[in-house]
Amino acid sequence: MNETAFTQQIMAMSDRLSHLYQRINTSASQSSNLLSSTLPELGIAFERLQRAAELLYQQNQQLVLANQTVQNERRHYQELLEFIPDACLLTDTDGRIHEANRAAAKLLNLQQPLLIGRSLINFVAHETRQQFQTDLQQLQQRPWKQEWQVRLLPEQGLAFDVSVVVEVNRQEVNQPLTLRWLLRQQSHNLITTNEQSDTYTNLSYPLQHYHKGETIPLNPQTIWQVCSGLVKLTTFSDRGQKVLLGLAGASAPFGPSLTALPLYEAIALADTQLWSIPMSEFVSSVELKQRLLPQISQRLRQTELLLAVYGQARVLDRLNTLLEVLKQEIGQPVKDGIRLSVRLTHEDLAIATCTTRVTITQLLKQLQQQKKLKIDSQHHLILKA
Repeated sequence: MNETAFTQQIMAMSDRLSHLYQRINTSASQSSNLLSSTLPELGIAFERLQRAAELLYQQNQQLVLANQTVQNERRHYQELLEFIPDACLLTDTDGRIHEANRAAAKLLNLQQPLLIGRSLINFVAHETRQQFQTDLQQLQQRPWKQEWQVRLLPEQGLAFDVSVVVEVNRQEVNQPLTLRWLLRQQSHNLITTNEQSDTYTNLSYPLQHYHKGETIPLNPQTIWQVCSGLVKLTTFSDRGQKVLLGLAGASAPFGPSLTALPLYEAIALADTQLWSIPMSEFVSSVELKQRLLPQISQRLRQTELLLAVYGQARVLDRLNTLLEVLKQEIGQPVKDGIRLSVRLTHEDLAIATCTTRVTITQLLKQLQQQKKLKIDSQHHLILKA
């Protein structure tokens, strides 16, 4: 018996008693007969009320017990959620965070209570934010589980790549949809971050920030070293054509003092942070030379690989060789192969292979048809492993 049924019984019995009292008051001569017939009826009604009260009490106890069970189960699953080493989030369809575990707080560099109500979009790096918003809007039309690659920028931290699994949580009718998220920082980022932390904790060089597409100023008295991001280094031929010299990733140094070329250009291919190291300190510091020389040597090896690209006679061979170089330099293992961590335009690939953008577009379509590469939702190339 629920509370509504019990209330209805009480009201019916109250109406019955009122009717009996009215009959007693209007017919005094029949009072004794009415009382004799009414008392047993009142006794039966009392027994029914008592039984109903007992049933209601039992149901209330069962509800209390069920509520305690639900709370214990919730606490149990909350503890399991906190135990998971990967970042777990629950958001609405706009990406606003409703729940987050400790791993998510650590990943986004913000305390758990402060994450609630914040938009996950605010933690996505600038270069992938627009694509992330587009994918988020389309998610409701895709009921299956989605796997994305996203570049995150935590609170007061450096950008890094994460693998994301997101799924629409279908709730009851007329209830708003929610999204379940699992975020996992890719291992190569962890290694890079730790290595940089160990290497540069005792250095106090200023960090400079450049957005994707910005030209980085080059000063003969300064050596740039990449903290995070990616920089495209180019020069110009006698005919004014751009020639790719290299891609400077994490820890890679570059600057006019490290080249003999009179024309030299550096452009950020992603949001990039750079250490500014005075050339005078590099010349005078043995420790600094020991830190930078292995990275300079790596840059030279990369330059040799790019020279091998230019040595190919056929454009397709040049492109295939370039893609192999890029797999080594900026490749990330994913389920379908090796994903290039930075989105390179057809113009970038054309410059690197000394051909036209139209030719590159045609060759990429050809490689897609041959299933040698594919393009993900963020327009990054995924090469066959």
